[in-house]
Order: sequence, then C-alpha cells, then structure tokens
Amino acid sequence: MGKETILVVDDDVQIVRLLREYLGEAGYRVLTAYNGEGALRSLQSDAPDMMILDLGLPDEDGWDVTRKVRADGRLGTIPIIMLTARVTDADKIIGLELGADDYIPKPFNAREVVARVRAVLRRKQWEQQKPPPILQVGDLALDLERRICTVNGRPVELTPTEFKLLQTLMQSAGATFHREELLEKALGYGYEGQGRTLDTHIKNLRQKIEPDPSQPTYIVTVYRVGYRFAT
Repeated sequence: MGKETILVVDDDVQIVRLLREYLGEAGYRVLTAYNGEGALRSLQSDAPDMMILDLGLPDEDGWDVTRKVRADGRLGTIPIIMLTARVTDADKIIGLELGADDYIPKPFNAREVVARVRAVLRRKQWEQQKPPPILQVGDLALDLERRICTVNGRPVELTPTEFKLLQTLMQSAGATFHREELLEKALGYGYEGQGRTLDTHIKNLRQKIEPDPSQPTYIVTVYRVGYRFAT
C-alpha cells in the first residue's frame, strides 16, 4: 500500500515547511499550495487523501474553499483539517458546520498535527469499511453513500455535522453515549469541550426527523449522561 498523500495549504512558507518536514517523517507524501486557487487545482489533479487548510489565505477565505470542495461530487468526501489563528468558538463551529473534520488553532504543536492527521484518516477508513450503505430504523433512512436522509421517503436536509452525529448514533443503535464521547466519535477532536453545543445539534436533528420533537422516539435523552438512538 502506498503512502497517503496530505495537501498542506498555507501562505506562510515557514508553516508549510514545518508541516512538510513532520508529516514526511511520519511517512506521508506531502503536497503544498499557498492559496485557494492552488489548493483546488491540486485537489483536482493530484487527488490527495487529506487537506490541511489555513483559513487566512491571500486570494479567498478557507471557508470558501471548503464550501467548494464539499459541493464537488468527486472531491466532497476528502477529510479537511482547518489550521487557523482564529480561535473563537464561533469560528470553530462555523468551520465544522461547513464540513471540516477537525480544527487546530495557531500556534500549534507539529506533533499534535500529525496525531490529528492519523486520527482523522483512521476514522475515515473506519467509516468506509462499515456496512451497510443504508441505515434504516422505522421510517428514518440514512444513505451513507449518497449522504441523503429521508423520513417516510421524503428527503430531509441535514448539515454535515447533523449527518455525522445521526450516522454515529444509528450505527450504534441502543448504545448510550456521553456528550463528549459522541462528539469525539462523530466529529473528532475539533469539538473537544463543546459538549453543550451538542444539545443544540440534537434539538435541530429532532425537529427534522422526529414525528413529535417534544417526545422523541429516535434520539432519546439519557438523564445526566447523554443520548441514545432507540432500536
């Protein structure tokens, strides 16, 4: 099996050089780009296995790059780790809602970046190996391959975060998750410390999939613990 390829996108030459060195030592093949246009061009031509993306690019915002990638049928599933000096919870949540798989603030420890890369790639491999492509409980169905959710055959639009949370819950139906455990398993380290944010996502999910959101039958609250998907 060949080396996995990581695309590093940052306009700071020193950061690119540092990450290229550490990722290379860890056994990865490293590609580089210094703006959004170069990143998109490399994604199309080189098909890397993951992208580490800075938000503060000179030509366009990293969020815009993420939107374009997630809207592309061929590129849409590539894992993205956002690397940025923007450290507010609001910025972090926006990035993850757009479909980022992890979020690392600057300044960073290069070894931690390598560890995050490994974790996200492992999770991606785990997701790809897990059958079946369609999860169904009652009138609720989740098509993992086409990333479509339906209720009674009617499509329901979910955000990337909502889709990942629902997928994790349905794949472990009957199991109770602590808030932080569910966030980490579904979304990775990027949501660390955001346990209460989960409640908002669950509330929004219930509004979309439950026959009666005030008395949920799919996503059940386990008092003082977290959540469970009912079988």
